[in-house]
Amino acid sequence: MPAPKRSKDLIVKQIALLLPLALLAACGQEAEVAPAAAETVAAAPEPVSTLPAPDQQTFSNAFAVACEGAKPVNTAVCKRAGIGSKDVICEYGLGDDEYLRNKATLTANEDSTGWVLADPTTVCAATGA
Repeated sequence: MPAPKRSKDLIVKQIALLLPLALLAACGQEAEVAPAAAETVAAAPEPVSTLPAPDQQTFSNAFAVACEGAKPVNTAVCKRAGIGSKDVICEYGLGDDEYLRNKATLTANEDSTGWVLADPTTVCAATGA
């Protein structure tokens, strides 16, 4: 009969170990009360006026307005001056030149509705206009 006592002791020890675990697990199962959702009014974002990225046509128009009498722009490629910069650097070729030999910086006009040359006198003088 000693065998049943061992198995009985083993069962009691297992229950003694598992009972606190069961109680801990039951404590974590308590239903959570969701806090009342406070009504919040989302502020409408301010409209930001952004100019479209300038392409060859945009640069050609800005160059023609600033440098009257200069050869027409044949090809142009524009990119931002840097991260967060509002200026754009354009490389361009004039007349029959298909190479991007010249550089100019475009900036937004006073009311941010279009692009203009940042330093038209220097750009026009460099191209001979």
